[in-house]
Amino acid sequence: MFETSSESPAPVRVVTEAIKEYVDRLGPIWVEGEISELNERSGMMAFIRLRDPSVDMSLSVMCHKSVIAAIQPLPANARVVMYAKPSWYTKNGSLTLSAREIRQVGVGELLARLEALKTLLASEGLFDSDRKVSLPLLPKKIGLICGRNTDAEKDVVENAKRRWPSVEFEIREVTVQGAAAVSEVSEALRELEANKDVEVIIITRGGGSFEDLLPFSDESLVRLAASCVTPIVSAIGHEKDSPLLDLVADFRASTPTDAAKRVVPDIAEEIEMISKLTDRARRTLLARIEMEATRIKSFKDRPVMKDPHVIITSRAEIIVALKDRAHRSFAGHVKVAKEELVQIKARVRALSPQATLDRGYSVVQLANGDIARDATKLKTGDVLRLRLAKGETNATVTPNNAKE
Repeated sequence: MFETSSESPAPVRVVTEAIKEYVDRLGPIWVEGEISELNERSGMMAFIRLRDPSVDMSLSVMCHKSVIAAIQPLPANARVVMYAKPSWYTKNGSLTLSAREIRQVGVGELLARLEALKTLLASEGLFDSDRKVSLPLLPKKIGLICGRNTDAEKDVVENAKRRWPSVEFEIREVTVQGAAAVSEVSEALRELEANKDVEVIIITRGGGSFEDLLPFSDESLVRLAASCVTPIVSAIGHEKDSPLLDLVADFRASTPTDAAKRVVPDIAEEIEMISKLTDRARRTLLARIEMEATRIKSFKDRPVMKDPHVIITSRAEIIVALKDRAHRSFAGHVKVAKEELVQIKARVRALSPQATLDRGYSVVQLANGDIARDATKLKTGDVLRLRLAKGETNATVTPNNAKE
Protein backbone atom coordinates (compact mmCIF):
# COMPACT_ATOMS: atom_id res chain seq x y z
CA MET A 1 0.00 0.00 0.00
CA PHE A 2 1.37 3.40 -0.92
CA GLU A 3 0.86 6.82 0.65
CA THR A 4 -1.16 9.50 -1.21
CA SER A 5 -2.42 13.00 -0.49
CA SER A 6 -4.00 15.92 -2.31
CA GLU A 7 -0.53 17.35 -2.86
CA SER A 8 0.97 14.07 -4.09
CA PRO A 9 -1.84 11.98 -5.70
CA ALA A 10 -1.17 8.61 -7.30
CA PRO A 11 -1.39 8.44 -11.12
CA VAL A 12 -4.11 6.25 -12.65
CA ARG A 13 -1.56 3.80 -13.97
CA VAL A 14 -0.15 3.29 -10.46
CA VAL A 15 -3.59 2.71 -8.96
CA THR A 16 -4.77 0.31 -11.66
CA GLU A 17 -1.48 -1.60 -11.59
CA ALA A 18 -1.79 -1.91 -7.79
CA ILE A 19 -5.32 -3.30 -8.18
CA LYS A 20 -4.06 -5.75 -10.81
CA GLU A 21 -1.27 -6.88 -8.52
CA TYR A 22 -3.79 -7.48 -5.70
CA VAL A 23 -6.29 -9.31 -7.91
CA ASP A 24 -3.56 -11.47 -9.44
CA ARG A 25 -2.76 -12.77 -5.97
CA LEU A 26 -6.32 -14.18 -5.71
CA GLY A 27 -6.65 -17.84 -6.60
CA PRO A 28 -9.37 -19.51 -8.72
CA ILE A 29 -12.83 -19.74 -7.15
CA TRP A 30 -16.15 -21.50 -7.79
CA VAL A 31 -18.97 -19.07 -8.51
CA GLU A 32 -22.67 -19.62 -9.32
CA GLY A 33 -25.03 -17.46 -11.37
CA GLU A 34 -27.25 -17.22 -14.43
CA ILE A 35 -25.98 -16.68 -17.95
CA SER A 36 -27.80 -13.55 -19.11
CA GLU A 37 -25.64 -12.96 -22.19
CA LEU A 38 -23.46 -15.24 -24.29
CA ASN A 39 -21.38 -13.85 -27.11
CA GLU A 40 -19.28 -16.26 -29.14
CA ARG A 41 -17.31 -13.90 -31.29
CA SER A 42 -15.13 -14.88 -34.14
CA GLY A 43 -11.97 -16.36 -32.79
CA MET A 44 -11.31 -18.78 -29.97
CA MET A 45 -12.85 -16.86 -27.02
CA ALA A 46 -16.47 -16.56 -25.78
CA PHE A 47 -17.75 -13.77 -23.54
CA ILE A 48 -20.45 -14.27 -20.89
CA ARG A 49 -22.44 -11.97 -18.63
CA LEU A 50 -23.01 -13.88 -15.34
CA ARG A 51 -25.84 -12.43 -13.19
CA ASP A 52 -26.76 -13.09 -9.59
CA PRO A 53 -30.22 -14.75 -9.48
CA SER A 54 -31.37 -12.71 -6.47
CA VAL A 55 -30.01 -9.18 -6.97
CA ASP A 56 -29.17 -6.95 -9.92
CA MET A 57 -25.44 -7.65 -10.02
CA SER A 58 -23.31 -9.23 -12.71
CA LEU A 59 -19.76 -10.13 -13.69
CA SER A 60 -18.00 -10.39 -17.04
CA VAL A 61 -16.64 -13.82 -17.85
CA MET A 62 -14.51 -14.98 -20.72
CA CYS A 63 -13.54 -18.52 -21.61
CA HIS A 64 -12.32 -20.65 -24.46
CA LYS A 65 -15.09 -21.74 -26.80
CA SER A 66 -14.32 -25.35 -25.99
CA VAL A 67 -15.42 -24.72 -22.39
CA ILE A 68 -18.85 -23.50 -23.59
CA ALA A 69 -19.11 -26.26 -26.17
CA ALA A 70 -18.86 -28.87 -23.42
CA ILE A 71 -22.22 -27.80 -21.93
CA GLN A 72 -24.15 -26.91 -25.10
CA PRO A 73 -27.01 -26.52 -25.71
CA LEU A 74 -27.76 -24.05 -22.95
CA PRO A 75 -31.34 -22.87 -22.23
CA ALA A 76 -32.11 -19.20 -21.73
CA ASN A 77 -31.01 -17.90 -18.32
CA ALA A 78 -29.23 -21.16 -17.63
CA ARG A 79 -27.92 -21.48 -14.09
CA VAL A 80 -24.31 -22.57 -13.97
CA VAL A 81 -21.34 -22.95 -11.66
CA MET A 82 -17.91 -22.18 -12.99
CA TYR A 83 -14.32 -22.48 -11.88
CA ALA A 84 -12.68 -19.16 -12.75
CA LYS A 85 -9.85 -16.84 -11.84
CA PRO A 86 -10.43 -13.08 -11.53
CA SER A 87 -8.32 -10.85 -13.76
CA TRP A 88 -7.94 -7.05 -13.76
CA TYR A 89 -7.38 -5.29 -17.06
CA THR A 90 -5.35 -2.14 -16.47
CA LYS A 91 -6.11 -0.54 -19.82
CA ASN A 92 -9.85 -0.04 -19.23
CA GLY A 93 -10.03 -0.76 -15.50
CA SER A 94 -12.35 -3.76 -15.69
CA LEU A 95 -12.61 -7.01 -13.73
CA THR A 96 -13.17 -10.22 -15.68
CA LEU A 97 -13.38 -13.83 -14.65
CA SER A 98 -11.42 -16.27 -16.76
CA ALA A 99 -13.42 -19.50 -16.69
CA ARG A 100 -11.61 -22.78 -16.85
CA GLU A 101 -14.59 -25.08 -16.27
CA ILE A 102 -18.39 -24.51 -16.47
CA ARG A 103 -21.09 -26.88 -15.24
CA GLN A 104 -24.81 -26.44 -15.69
CA VAL A 105 -26.86 -26.80 -12.51
CA GLY A 106 -29.38 -29.57 -13.22
CA VAL A 107 -33.03 -29.63 -12.23
CA GLY A 108 -32.36 -32.44 -9.79
CA GLU A 109 -29.76 -30.38 -7.94
CA LEU A 110 -32.06 -27.34 -7.89
CA LEU A 111 -34.88 -29.47 -6.49
CA ALA A 112 -32.57 -30.78 -3.78
CA ARG A 113 -31.57 -27.22 -2.86
CA LEU A 114 -35.21 -26.12 -2.76
CA GLU A 115 -36.11 -29.07 -0.54
CA ALA A 116 -33.27 -28.21 1.84
CA LEU A 117 -34.36 -24.55 1.90
CA LYS A 118 -37.97 -25.62 2.45
CA THR A 119 -36.93 -27.75 5.43
CA LEU A 120 -34.91 -24.86 6.88
CA LEU A 121 -37.72 -22.32 6.54
CA ALA A 122 -40.27 -24.79 7.94
CA SER A 123 -38.07 -25.39 10.99
CA GLU A 124 -38.07 -21.64 11.60
CA GLY A 125 -41.88 -21.63 11.57
CA LEU A 126 -42.29 -19.48 8.43
CA PHE A 127 -44.94 -21.85 7.05
CA ASP A 128 -46.95 -22.25 10.27
CA SER A 129 -50.69 -21.65 9.93
CA ASP A 130 -50.86 -19.53 13.10
CA ARG A 131 -48.66 -16.93 11.38
CA LYS A 132 -51.14 -16.46 8.56
CA VAL A 133 -53.72 -13.67 8.80
CA SER A 134 -57.24 -13.56 7.39
CA LEU A 135 -57.93 -11.67 4.18
CA PRO A 136 -60.00 -8.47 4.51
CA LEU A 137 -63.71 -8.87 3.82
CA LEU A 138 -63.89 -6.00 1.33
CA PRO A 139 -60.56 -4.32 0.54
CA LYS A 140 -60.82 -0.80 -0.88
CA LYS A 141 -57.40 -0.98 -2.53
CA ILE A 142 -55.52 -4.09 -3.68
CA GLY A 143 -51.81 -4.21 -4.36
CA LEU A 144 -50.94 -6.23 -7.46
CA ILE A 145 -47.46 -7.41 -8.44
CA CYS A 146 -47.42 -8.93 -11.93
CA GLY A 147 -45.57 -9.07 -15.23
CA ARG A 148 -45.75 -6.27 -17.77
CA ASN A 149 -48.91 -6.41 -19.89
CA THR A 150 -49.63 -10.04 -18.98
CA ASP A 151 -52.77 -12.15 -19.05
CA ALA A 152 -52.37 -12.71 -15.31
CA GLU A 153 -52.77 -8.98 -14.66
CA LYS A 154 -55.85 -8.79 -16.89
CA ASP A 155 -57.41 -11.84 -15.23
CA VAL A 156 -57.03 -10.39 -11.74
CA VAL A 157 -58.18 -6.85 -12.57
CA GLU A 158 -61.10 -7.80 -14.84
CA ASN A 159 -62.47 -10.51 -12.53
CA ALA A 160 -62.11 -8.33 -9.46
CA LYS A 161 -63.87 -5.34 -11.05
CA ARG A 162 -66.57 -7.60 -12.45
CA ARG A 163 -67.26 -8.87 -8.94
CA TRP A 164 -66.94 -5.46 -7.22
CA PRO A 165 -66.74 -2.53 -9.66
CA SER A 166 -65.52 0.06 -7.13
CA VAL A 167 -62.41 -1.85 -6.09
CA GLU A 168 -59.10 -0.02 -6.69
CA PHE A 169 -55.69 -1.39 -7.62
CA GLU A 170 -52.15 -0.29 -6.93
CA ILE A 171 -50.26 -2.15 -9.67
CA ARG A 172 -46.54 -2.80 -9.91
CA GLU A 173 -45.46 -4.31 -13.23
CA VAL A 174 -42.13 -6.11 -12.83
CA THR A 175 -39.99 -8.77 -14.39
CA VAL A 176 -41.38 -12.12 -13.27
CA GLN A 177 -38.64 -14.43 -14.54
CA GLY A 178 -34.93 -14.29 -15.06
CA ALA A 179 -32.17 -12.65 -13.10
CA ALA A 180 -33.95 -9.37 -12.36
CA ALA A 181 -37.18 -10.99 -11.14
CA VAL A 182 -36.23 -11.38 -7.48
CA SER A 183 -34.97 -7.83 -7.04
CA GLU A 184 -37.89 -6.22 -8.90
CA VAL A 185 -40.57 -8.29 -7.15
CA SER A 186 -38.93 -7.62 -3.78
CA GLU A 187 -38.79 -3.87 -4.41
CA ALA A 188 -42.43 -3.82 -5.52
CA LEU A 189 -43.43 -5.78 -2.40
CA ARG A 190 -41.62 -3.30 -0.14
CA GLU A 191 -43.39 -0.37 -1.82
CA LEU A 192 -46.84 -1.90 -1.47
CA GLU A 193 -46.18 -2.98 2.13
CA ALA A 194 -45.25 0.62 2.96
CA ASN A 195 -48.48 1.93 1.37
CA LYS A 196 -51.05 2.14 4.20
CA ASP A 197 -53.98 2.28 1.74
CA VAL A 198 -53.18 -1.19 0.38
CA GLU A 199 -55.12 -3.79 2.40
CA VAL A 200 -54.02 -6.95 0.59
CA ILE A 201 -51.24 -7.78 -1.90
CA ILE A 202 -51.56 -10.25 -4.78
CA ILE A 203 -48.36 -11.62 -6.34
CA THR A 204 -49.15 -13.34 -9.61
CA ARG A 205 -47.78 -14.65 -12.88
CA GLY A 206 -48.86 -17.22 -15.43
CA GLY A 207 -47.50 -20.71 -15.79
CA GLY A 208 -44.00 -21.54 -16.90
CA SER A 209 -41.17 -24.03 -16.62
CA PHE A 210 -39.56 -24.99 -13.35
CA GLU A 211 -36.67 -22.63 -14.04
CA ASP A 212 -39.05 -19.75 -14.88
CA LEU A 213 -40.70 -20.03 -11.44
CA LEU A 214 -37.44 -20.30 -9.47
CA PRO A 215 -37.39 -16.57 -8.49
CA PHE A 216 -40.54 -17.15 -6.41
CA SER A 217 -38.64 -19.73 -4.33
CA ASP A 218 -35.74 -17.37 -3.64
CA GLU A 219 -34.87 -17.30 0.07
CA SER A 220 -34.64 -13.52 0.33
CA LEU A 221 -38.03 -13.01 -1.35
CA VAL A 222 -39.69 -15.68 0.80
CA ARG A 223 -38.31 -14.15 4.00
CA LEU A 224 -39.42 -10.68 2.88
CA ALA A 225 -42.96 -11.97 2.27
CA ALA A 226 -42.96 -13.62 5.70
CA SER A 227 -42.06 -10.32 7.36
CA CYS A 228 -44.94 -8.38 5.73
CA VAL A 229 -47.89 -7.32 7.89
CA THR A 230 -50.24 -6.83 4.93
CA PRO A 231 -51.93 -10.12 3.90
CA ILE A 232 -50.34 -11.70 0.83
CA VAL A 233 -52.06 -13.86 -1.79
CA SER A 234 -49.78 -15.98 -3.97
CA ALA A 235 -51.08 -16.91 -7.43
CA ILE A 236 -47.99 -18.25 -9.18
CA GLY A 237 -48.33 -20.54 -12.19
CA HIS A 238 -50.93 -23.25 -12.25
CA GLU A 239 -52.39 -25.39 -9.48
CA LYS A 240 -49.69 -28.05 -9.85
CA ASP A 241 -46.91 -25.47 -9.41
CA SER A 242 -45.83 -24.85 -5.82
CA PRO A 243 -43.02 -22.32 -5.32
CA LEU A 244 -41.99 -21.60 -1.72
CA LEU A 245 -43.81 -18.26 -1.86
CA ASP A 246 -47.08 -20.25 -1.87
CA LEU A 247 -46.18 -21.79 1.49
CA VAL A 248 -45.35 -18.53 3.26
CA ALA A 249 -48.23 -16.50 1.78
CA ASP A 250 -51.37 -15.97 3.86
CA PHE A 251 -53.45 -17.53 1.07
CA ARG A 252 -52.49 -19.60 -1.94
CA ALA A 253 -54.69 -19.19 -5.04
CA SER A 254 -54.58 -21.82 -7.76
CA THR A 255 -54.80 -19.24 -10.61
CA PRO A 256 -54.89 -15.44 -11.02
CA THR A 257 -58.66 -15.67 -11.54
CA ASP A 258 -58.99 -17.63 -8.30
CA ALA A 259 -56.99 -14.92 -6.51
CA ALA A 260 -59.47 -12.25 -7.65
CA LYS A 261 -62.40 -14.36 -6.47
CA ARG A 262 -60.81 -14.97 -3.08
CA VAL A 263 -59.90 -11.35 -2.42
CA VAL A 264 -63.05 -9.57 -3.66
CA PRO A 265 -66.63 -10.67 -2.89
CA ASP A 266 -69.22 -10.92 -5.66
CA ILE A 267 -71.57 -7.93 -5.40
CA ALA A 268 -74.44 -9.90 -6.99
CA GLU A 269 -74.03 -12.68 -4.43
CA GLU A 270 -73.79 -10.16 -1.59
CA ILE A 271 -76.95 -8.35 -2.75
CA GLU A 272 -78.78 -11.69 -3.01
CA MET A 273 -77.56 -12.66 0.46
CA ILE A 274 -78.68 -9.30 1.88
CA SER A 275 -82.08 -9.80 0.23
CA LYS A 276 -82.41 -13.28 1.74
CA LEU A 277 -81.35 -12.03 5.17
CA THR A 278 -83.82 -9.13 4.89
CA ASP A 279 -86.65 -11.53 3.99
CA ARG A 280 -85.64 -13.82 6.80
CA ALA A 281 -85.56 -10.94 9.28
CA ARG A 282 -88.96 -9.71 8.04
CA ARG A 283 -90.51 -13.18 8.42
CA THR A 284 -89.01 -13.56 11.87
CA LEU A 285 -90.27 -10.14 12.94
CA LEU A 286 -93.78 -10.75 11.57
CA ALA A 287 -93.93 -14.15 13.28
CA ARG A 288 -92.86 -12.52 16.54
CA ILE A 289 -95.46 -9.78 16.16
CA GLU A 290 -98.15 -12.36 15.39
CA MET A 291 -97.15 -14.42 18.41
CA GLU A 292 -97.24 -11.36 20.68
CA ALA A 293 -100.62 -10.29 19.24
CA THR A 294 -101.99 -13.77 19.97
CA ARG A 295 -100.71 -13.55 23.53
CA ILE A 296 -102.29 -10.12 23.99
CA LYS A 297 -105.59 -11.43 22.63
CA SER A 298 -105.48 -14.38 25.00
CA PHE A 299 -104.83 -11.97 27.86
CA LYS A 300 -107.78 -9.82 26.81
CA ASP A 301 -110.08 -12.86 26.58
CA ARG A 302 -109.36 -13.89 30.14
CA PRO A 303 -112.33 -13.36 32.56
CA VAL A 304 -110.29 -11.08 34.79
CA MET A 305 -109.77 -8.66 31.90
CA LYS A 306 -113.52 -8.55 31.17
CA ASP A 307 -114.54 -8.22 34.86
CA PRO A 308 -111.69 -7.26 37.22
CA HIS A 309 -113.88 -8.19 40.22
CA VAL A 310 -113.87 -11.80 39.12
CA ILE A 311 -110.49 -12.27 40.73
CA ILE A 312 -112.11 -11.36 44.08
CA THR A 313 -115.39 -13.19 43.60
CA SER A 314 -113.66 -16.32 42.35
CA ARG A 315 -111.41 -16.28 45.39
CA ALA A 316 -114.43 -15.66 47.67
CA GLU A 317 -116.21 -18.66 46.21
CA ILE A 318 -113.12 -20.74 46.78
CA ILE A 319 -112.93 -19.53 50.41
CA VAL A 320 -116.62 -20.32 51.01
CA ALA A 321 -116.20 -23.76 49.50
CA LEU A 322 -113.15 -24.41 51.66
CA LYS A 323 -115.03 -23.16 54.72
CA ASP A 324 -118.00 -25.47 54.03
CA ARG A 325 -115.63 -28.32 53.45
CA ALA A 326 -113.93 -27.60 56.76
CA HIS A 327 -117.28 -27.49 58.58
CA ARG A 328 -118.38 -30.77 57.04
CA SER A 329 -115.10 -32.37 57.83
CA PHE A 330 -115.16 -31.15 61.45
CA ALA A 331 -118.80 -32.26 61.90
CA GLY A 332 -117.92 -35.66 60.51
CA HIS A 333 -115.00 -35.99 62.92
CA VAL A 334 -117.26 -34.95 65.87
CA LYS A 335 -119.94 -37.48 64.86
CA VAL A 336 -117.39 -40.27 64.62
CA ALA A 337 -115.95 -39.25 68.00
CA LYS A 338 -119.42 -39.31 69.59
CA GLU A 339 -120.11 -42.76 68.22
CA GLU A 340 -116.79 -43.98 69.53
CA LEU A 341 -117.58 -42.41 72.92
CA VAL A 342 -120.96 -44.20 73.12
CA GLN A 343 -119.29 -47.50 72.33
CA ILE A 344 -116.60 -46.92 74.92
CA LYS A 345 -119.21 -45.89 77.49
CA ALA A 346 -121.16 -49.06 76.81
CA ARG A 347 -118.09 -51.20 77.25
CA VAL A 348 -117.17 -49.39 80.45
CA ARG A 349 -120.66 -49.84 81.81
CA ALA A 350 -120.64 -53.50 80.89
CA LEU A 351 -117.47 -53.98 82.85
CA SER A 352 -118.45 -51.78 85.88
CA PRO A 353 -119.66 -53.26 89.27
CA GLN A 354 -122.96 -51.43 88.83
CA ALA A 355 -123.77 -53.59 85.85
CA THR A 356 -123.20 -56.65 88.02
CA LEU A 357 -125.52 -55.24 90.64
CA ASP A 358 -128.14 -54.52 88.02
CA ARG A 359 -128.20 -58.20 87.24
CA GLY A 360 -129.27 -59.03 90.83
CA TYR A 361 -126.01 -59.25 92.63
CA SER A 362 -125.08 -57.23 95.73
CA VAL A 363 -121.83 -56.18 97.40
CA VAL A 364 -121.42 -57.11 101.12
CA GLN A 365 -119.17 -54.84 103.13
CA LEU A 366 -118.00 -55.08 106.72
CA ALA A 367 -118.46 -52.26 109.16
CA ASN A 368 -114.99 -50.96 108.30
CA GLY A 369 -115.88 -50.88 104.60
CA ASP A 370 -113.93 -53.99 103.60
CA ILE A 371 -115.59 -56.43 101.23
CA ALA A 372 -116.80 -59.57 102.88
CA ARG A 373 -115.41 -62.42 100.90
CA ASP A 374 -115.42 -65.37 103.34
CA ALA A 375 -118.65 -66.28 105.25
CA THR A 376 -116.74 -68.43 107.72
CA LYS A 377 -115.04 -65.35 109.07
CA LEU A 378 -118.30 -63.62 109.95
CA LYS A 379 -119.52 -63.62 113.55
CA THR A 380 -123.05 -63.50 114.97
CA GLY A 381 -124.12 -59.95 115.44
CA ASP A 382 -121.70 -58.42 112.88
CA VAL A 383 -123.35 -55.57 111.11
CA LEU A 384 -123.02 -55.84 107.35
CA ARG A 385 -123.57 -53.22 104.68
CA LEU A 386 -125.33 -54.38 101.58
CA ARG A 387 -124.98 -52.45 98.37
CA LEU A 388 -127.73 -53.28 95.92
CA ALA A 389 -128.48 -52.19 92.36
CA LYS A 390 -130.49 -49.35 93.79
CA GLY A 391 -129.44 -48.09 97.16
CA GLU A 392 -127.88 -49.64 100.24
CA THR A 393 -129.13 -51.40 103.43
CA ASN A 394 -127.73 -52.94 106.58
CA ALA A 395 -127.97 -56.54 107.84
CA THR A 396 -126.97 -58.39 111.00
CA VAL A 397 -125.31 -61.78 111.00
CA THR A 398 -127.57 -64.40 112.65
CA PRO A 399 -126.39 -67.57 114.25
CA ASN A 400 -127.38 -69.67 111.31
CA ASN A 401 -124.99 -67.69 109.10
CA ALA A 402 -122.09 -67.30 111.48
CA LYS A 403 -119.45 -69.81 112.36
CA GLU A 404 -119.89 -70.96 115.89
